[in-house]
Amino acid sequence: MKIAVTGKGGVGKTTFAAVLARLYADEGRKVLCADVDPDANLGLALGFSEEELAKITPISEMKEMIQERTQADAFGKFFKINPKVDDLPDLLAREIHGVKLLLMGTVKTGGSGCVCPEHVILKRVLTHLIVGRDDVVIMDMEAGLEHLARGTTDWVDRFIVVVEPGARSVQTYHSVKRLAADLGVHQVSVVGNKVRDEADERFIREQVPAEDLLGIIRYSGSVADADRRCASPYDLALDTVEEIRRIKDTIDSTAKAEKDRRN
Repeated sequence: MKIAVTGKGGVGKTTFAAVLARLYADEGRKVLCADVDPDANLGLALGFSEEELAKITPISEMKEMIQERTQADAFGKFFKINPKVDDLPDLLAREIHGVKLLLMGTVKTGGSGCVCPEHVILKRVLTHLIVGRDDVVIMDMEAGLEHLARGTTDWVDRFIVVVEPGARSVQTYHSVKRLAADLGVHQVSVVGNKVRDEADERFIREQVPAEDLLGIIRYSGSVADADRRCASPYDLALDTVEEIRRIKDTIDSTAKAEKDRRN
């Protein structure tokens, strides 16, 4: 199962991705998380300490490795577009609570359409994670739609858009669904987060078709408390964990139904 978790900034996609990953790991599944967000916070949400994360170099900043794998010239103008990357996840991932974490980093250039050695490595690693591994792969994507524009999430099984009760957040869901279809990904689901009352829930249910809505997560002060303490919400926000467990069950059941249909 390959899942890309996305949504506009601040909706809680990192919390959702981290708890979902740990739930799968608790079942004994092989789980690999890729933090693709330049504002990388997934490690903290999984349970790494700030000190541990400070020792991890994002893949995009591993200049010597990138030069070696792509054989780029001194100016980065000529390089291999199909470098070997299949060994990188096992070499570079760090594990906690049964979840392996890869910090992808970002390409710090002026144009979103950058084709450079760093971008080639990042896209090849993501493609390998999606196509070449049997693990449960959960990608915490950057806020917005940049990853879709670059096509770095081709071939995922499902996009999960985390939304909060607001028009701009829901608009992001509609944009992701449209762009994902252009990539051939038709499983675009929604998780409603930070729901405080019946009005919030009603707004989300009115804006999102029932067949796309995986479930609702209520606002929890325990999630905010975990963030303040640099702890994993999995360990402190038990109500939220149970709500995400139910969402996971829905993901698994729909994935099984889809597999049975194809067979």
